Amino acid sequence: MKVTDLKFNLIESYLGLLRNLSPDSKLELISKLSDSLKGSKKPINKSIGDLYGAFISKKSADEIITFLKDSRHFNRKTEEF
Repeated sequence: MKVTDLKFNLIESYLGLLRNLSPDSKLELISKLSDSLKGSKKPINKSIGDLYGAFISKKSADEIITFLKDSRHFNRKTEEF
């Protein structure tokens, strides 16, 4: 199945659902679709550099790593059969 066939089938499926709507509902749907197209903008591409400084701490990286490792608690309890 080609992509164009898939798009056509999808559109036909939507039209089948919309056939039973009242004219007012169809106009409201057209209005909402039109508004969604007007409001669509290109997504803002953020780089990883934009995240620099997002986490602020007075501790060094080694101190944070040590704190995280020390705060881990493992309670591995195995049950016997």
